[in-house]
Amino acid sequence: MTENVINFKQAKKRAGYARKQERSAENRKKFGRSKSEKNLDAFEQAQGKKRMDDRKLSDD
Repeated sequence: MTENVINFKQAKKRAGYARKQERSAENRKKFGRSKSEKNLDAFEQAQGKKRMDDRKLSDD
């Protein structure tokens, strides 16, 4: 009989946690980029800056 007892505080926390996980998954799909994608963008940006600096005619 004690197996059917529901602790409402725990049930409420579990429901809130499940909603938070769903929202997090949606945000990861919508806005997230992997670490490798971020590193690739940073590398490409640094390479572009280096190329521009190498092709400068003067330091004025």
